[in-house]
Amino acid sequence: MTDPITDMFNRIRNAQVVFHKTTDVPFSKLRYGIAEILKSEGLILDFKKRGKKPFQTIKLQLKYNEKIPAVSGFKRISKPGQRIYKKADEISKVRSGYGIAIVSTTKGLLTDKDARKNKLGGELMVEVW
Repeated sequence: MTDPITDMFNRIRNAQVVFHKTTDVPFSKLRYGIAEILKSEGLILDFKKRGKKPFQTIKLQLKYNEKIPAVSGFKRISKPGQRIYKKADEISKVRSGYGIAIVSTTKGLLTDKDARKNKLGGELMVEVW
């Protein structure tokens, strides 16, 4: 697997197409941080770390609003072959404020709104709406 973040969002999208309540994603600290942001923004219901060390997974409980998935789409901005970095004032709103961007900063993973508020730039990872 060359891009674990795209893999995570593809698993979420594929599970939501067939209306699964949960999906499993292999564990990493980065994916766990992304799951925390998705939960705080209300795009998933909950998540739990499961399993023992080499085979740990994150079980995501998916959220639906009247049979419509909460995560309707995503766009990977910074890819393994081309990293995209932005200053705090260069980070724009996603879908006129209806989506979020996840930014990797020196203070950890933040949403685009928090990064602008704290005047922190960083690697623009993914946009989710």
